[in-house]
Amino acid sequence: MNLGNLLHNTALRNPRKAALISGVASHEAVSYQDLDRSTTLLAHRLLAEGCRPGDRIAIHWSNSIEVVTLFFACFKAGFIAVPVNIRMKAAEIAYVLSHSKAVMCFSQPELAPLAWEASRDCGGLRGVHTAIGELPPEAADALPEVPSNAHALILYTSGTTARPKGVTHTHQSLLDTARLMAGVAPQSFDTVLVMTQMMHTSGINCDLLPAILKGGTSVLVPAFNAALVLDLIERFECTYTMGLPSLVQFMLEEQERQPRRIGSLKTFIAGGDSVPVAMQEHFQKLFGIPLREAYGMTESLPSLFNPADAIRPGSLGKVVDGAEVRIVDAEGRDAADHQTGEIAVKSPANCVGYWEDLPATQETLRDGWLYTGDLGRRDADGYHWFEGRKKEIIIHGGSNISPQEVEEAIYSHPAVLEAAVIGMPDAAFGEQVVAFVSLREGLTASEAELREHARQSLADYKVPEKILFLKELPKGITGKLQRRVLKQLVNPPEDATAASH
Repeated sequence: MNLGNLLHNTALRNPRKAALISGVASHEAVSYQDLDRSTTLLAHRLLAEGCRPGDRIAIHWSNSIEVVTLFFACFKAGFIAVPVNIRMKAAEIAYVLSHSKAVMCFSQPELAPLAWEASRDCGGLRGVHTAIGELPPEAADALPEVPSNAHALILYTSGTTARPKGVTHTHQSLLDTARLMAGVAPQSFDTVLVMTQMMHTSGINCDLLPAILKGGTSVLVPAFNAALVLDLIERFECTYTMGLPSLVQFMLEEQERQPRRIGSLKTFIAGGDSVPVAMQEHFQKLFGIPLREAYGMTESLPSLFNPADAIRPGSLGKVVDGAEVRIVDAEGRDAADHQTGEIAVKSPANCVGYWEDLPATQETLRDGWLYTGDLGRRDADGYHWFEGRKKEIIIHGGSNISPQEVEEAIYSHPAVLEAAVIGMPDAAFGEQVVAFVSLREGLTASEAELREHARQSLADYKVPEKILFLKELPKGITGKLQRRVLKQLVNPPEDATAASH
């Protein structure tokens, strides 16, 4: 079994059903039968042009029918798809193209100037294409056999390193990801709204692939816009979607401003960053269904999920069927309930490593377990709670402070839109707690007021020594909070300070 066969088998069962609907104004629809045929023809054409199984094909395109066609043409021919985040700058794109040794790049016409600039120093790249182009007639010869353990996808993720790492998945690990996702929301994949870019793991692995596995229809959002997303849910009666908490916040504000009929939604998953309890409560009130927090990462997902009938707000949920999760201490031993340790995952959905980075692969994947670098604890009922990244824990006077705990306390203030907490060096206590806050439009709050509000639910040593106000918190290309940028705002690098003088 491989991903190409997954599409073909679904097309045999549901030939005339819409596989894809474009979220742009035309709302073009493509049936499973037509998608299966076009991806096969494109796979043949790329092979005829000299691409070989194992070659890397870069895809630099926002959510569209073209993107899905390119992905599955790669899967069918045995190429390795390399999604390129559409928010990347030319230098970042150049790194991905060079590091993956991509032989071809397909770039959306509006984005192509960046890809062309990036390709100048990529010697092995044969060209940047701005259209799929004309497909050949039916081919007589068969496509190559693609084994389930063949590499299928390289997803570049920044994490905490200076350069993105290429998380490498096989056909089998992606098939198992789709199965695990379908298992946690089994009745929800009728009409899937793909609002996260498919250049990111959640867009392709949590939305598109399980939808195809279940024979559902995927509605593709070209670029996130809260009004558009809600309009599409209403128009196509979408039953499932997934998004970052930052996107959920915009949707809540838009739904309050102009309510849509969204009763078709059965499952809405939030993940990829901390999901404040106050946001979950607000979501339940406005949308009439729970906001189900889940845990996973580009390297493996899902591993923890809040069961629909027993959600525990603020938790990551319980271990999903088919995966194993351990909480391990500094010596690698299993931690007791309520004890904080590193989250380790054993799952058929685990990646097989980092592209051409053996040291990082060996550090992360050990004895079948993926060591996530995230800290968590397990309660007596089997629910898991996120305690932050190993490198983000604040040590103040010998005591560990989770940034997420402090953020929750600040976020519960009605004037706060977003909150982020970091640790900064302190001569007396090792590190001090510093918070950054953006306020809701039209509302105000002072530093003293927010510190006193936090003190109502936090021990004194956890209350931020400083609270700084920003119009908007800095986020990376995937929408995640950039704590490194916040640290630089408090303590700019020496070269930046010198330049300012």
